[in-house]
Amino acid sequence: MNLVLKSWGAYTRMTTRWPALAAIVPFIPVIALWTAVAESGMFPRAFFPGPAEVAKSFVTLTYKGILPDYLQDSLVRLFAGAAVGMALGIPLGILIGTNKTAHRICWPVLLFFQAIGDIAWLPILLIWFGFGLTTMTFVIVYTVLFPVVLNTVLGVESVPRDLARAARSLGASRARVLFEVTLPGALPNIITGLRNGLGYGWRALIAVEMIVGTSGIGFMMFDARRSGSTVEILLGMIILGLLWYIVDAWILAPIERATGQRWGLVTS
Repeated sequence: MNLVLKSWGAYTRMTTRWPALAAIVPFIPVIALWTAVAESGMFPRAFFPGPAEVAKSFVTLTYKGILPDYLQDSLVRLFAGAAVGMALGIPLGILIGTNKTAHRICWPVLLFFQAIGDIAWLPILLIWFGFGLTTMTFVIVYTVLFPVVLNTVLGVESVPRDLARAARSLGASRARVLFEVTLPGALPNIITGLRNGLGYGWRALIAVEMIVGTSGIGFMMFDARRSGSTVEILLGMIILGLLWYIVDAWILAPIERATGQRWGLVTS
């Protein structure tokens, strides 16, 4: 028991000093199990390649420039769609959250379209816009929009009304109350909505790239199916998981925590 406690204490100290270790260590048993199953011959290597084959494929595709180009295409599409989704979603959420008439009119429509999945739009989008960037951008914007709007409304409605009344009593204009009281108070929820929206948008993008794309990680994975290249499919899956983990855990989550702490919503 003492040995276990000492080992855990050493692990805690190391991960505190080098936070990246906390993300790497849990994957070591997964990679070990993957290697053991691949080397056991339980499945043909063509159907179940090991980590070495996937790493070799990564080096080859990177050297040829295929993987960097596809990864860049996917990231540009994601962040372009997310930017448009934010530009539409945040003002709409503020309007719905601050105006009762807008809430009564827009809320039922918002819930109606939220229930229609992003992929459900693909058949009609292909008729309207064909196989191209417009179709993919629409799906990403549509996917990102709803989490941003709903969380913005939640954030606006969670700001105590007394704060706005106090600001107005001190002579603040409506615009000043909006930018100095309502928006700061709603910001943690807005960041949460963006975090969720980007996660949903990332998955939607990969699905759309598989169906209508001519480049991107999703296209690479689906195109590998034609040649039966399981190793490239696994490589794509690993890249998707690692990339989103980096974006979420090292960028979005710290921003979310920082905004909450900044406005007093998180106590230490």
